Amino acid sequence: MSGLIPKHFIEELIARVDLVELIGSRVPLKKHGREYKACCPFHGEKTPSFTVVPEKNFYHCFGCGEHGNALGFLMKHDNLGFIEAIEELADRVGVEVPREQTPGQRPPPSDALFATLEKAAGFYRNELMNTSRGKDYFKSRGISGETAIKFGLGYAPDAWDSLLKLLGGNDADRARLLQVGLIIERDNRSGHYDRFRDRVMFPIRDARGRTLGFGGRVLDKGEPKYMNSPETELFHKGRELYGLYEARQATRTLARLLIVEGYMDVVRLHQAGITYAVATLGTATTPEHLARVFRICNEVTFCFDGDRAGRAAAWKALENSLSQVREGRQIRFLFLPEGHDPDSLVGEEGREAFEARIKQAMPLSEYFIQHLSSQVDTRSIDGRASLGEMARPLLERIPAGIFRELLVDEVAKVVGLSRDRVSLVRGATPAEPSQAAQTERPRWSGTPTHRASAGRRNLVRQAIHLLVHYPEIADKVVLNPALVTLERPGVPLLIELIEELGRRPCANTGALLERWRDRPDVEHLAKLAAQECLVDAAGAAKDLAGAVQHLGEEAARLRTDLLSKKSGLSEAEKAELQGLLARKLPVGHGA
Repeated sequence: MSGLIPKHFIEELIARVDLVELIGSRVPLKKHGREYKACCPFHGEKTPSFTVVPEKNFYHCFGCGEHGNALGFLMKHDNLGFIEAIEELADRVGVEVPREQTPGQRPPPSDALFATLEKAAGFYRNELMNTSRGKDYFKSRGISGETAIKFGLGYAPDAWDSLLKLLGGNDADRARLLQVGLIIERDNRSGHYDRFRDRVMFPIRDARGRTLGFGGRVLDKGEPKYMNSPETELFHKGRELYGLYEARQATRTLARLLIVEGYMDVVRLHQAGITYAVATLGTATTPEHLARVFRICNEVTFCFDGDRAGRAAAWKALENSLSQVREGRQIRFLFLPEGHDPDSLVGEEGREAFEARIKQAMPLSEYFIQHLSSQVDTRSIDGRASLGEMARPLLERIPAGIFRELLVDEVAKVVGLSRDRVSLVRGATPAEPSQAAQTERPRWSGTPTHRASAGRRNLVRQAIHLLVHYPEIADKVVLNPALVTLERPGVPLLIELIEELGRRPCANTGALLERWRDRPDVEHLAKLAAQECLVDAAGAAKDLAGAVQHLGEEAARLRTDLLSKKSGLSEAEKAELQGLLARKLPVGHGA
């Protein structure tokens, strides 16, 4: 980290994020008037009590009390740290996270490593443009110049030290090249040589478009056919997906991802218009891959060759997917005809035919049953018993919930026993909370703000409630200077909210709660945000002005009475009393 993240950036980021889209990619939401509802992801329930209010950029569960904004949701649901969650949100809206540099502070070492990788990527791109060998290869594979630019494709010359000569001019430069895996130390430690030679190059980029590493493919003969950058402090094969940056650039909201096996498959599919294709980096799809994918969308299709190796890879992908299965998420499996990979097939039949195959892909549940059934003779008792035993440890990897229960039912049918006579899964779904727990709302003295209930004894709370729901109305209020003298709970918070929001307007409830994140009052504000506000912005502005006026009049009256009865006033108190009397404020009843 090269400095603190400016608070104004965090507020603006939260205001820009589509909270429904963010939460909807992890939890199946259903529209309910102006709000969205779902079963809470933070506690077990079957009756939805989790509510998302898009215009407030705020969510709340009336069952367990969890609440917050986009940042809080990511931290809680995805188990991310504060900085990680901010970076995830920034990735979603395509912005760079700024840092506030302190005097004399040096940039982090990773900045220099990213710079080295970007220089290398530029070198490979230039080599592709200026030499025919790499260019002819991509042309022979049907890749256009526009696509090559989009993916930053390049070519590593057939030489031992082309990159080393360009970027390794001193010990520090060579150390960085070694650190990011672009050069290799000779066995006798007498020097270094380029890792990638005579290969077409595919830069692997993170969600912000920064180059993390490379994949290199031989042009004709040679081993290995594909070579990746080694694991480095920036590059982790089990975490990254090739083409994810390009997929997110192609569309603001990704509804689905197609996971394939090769770089060329991704490039060719994007060129054909299937811009949601990504690839693992020479490894099986990991739970970490899928956890990341499901932060972006809730539908994934794995695409494999139809041969034995492809089916083995598909089953491995299914095994690694089980821990990520949830209601609302779709995982499917597409097997291509023998002799085809996505690159060749989309080139032969085009986008529409290929996407028709994707729509017909096999759901995880169906593939699960089909694969296990193919391993045994389901006509025999022994075979069905074996199927049940094979299924048991796999089912236990699936989080408790409706999907697991339904899949257990399907396995039970194949085994030949009723659901209540076969126990394939150890443990039970978490107990359902009581109806009272599901429907009880946070306790707070008073009632939600609306005109009929605007009793004077709750004016402070009502005013704060209105500000929490409509932060933008703060600039419509004129504070009576005497209000600071009113000794009533909540008055200091009310004054601070009005003054702060007047100086720095806030877009919505979620942004306001973020600004108050580290303050002891934030929980009180969040509870008020969870309570319904039955007036619109115009009505709220009118009610707020009235409440603050009444409070100011009361404060002025009490202060005037106090100073009038006091003997031996100081010069400052005399001036204050004169000012109060000059305002000629009406004497109201006690608030």
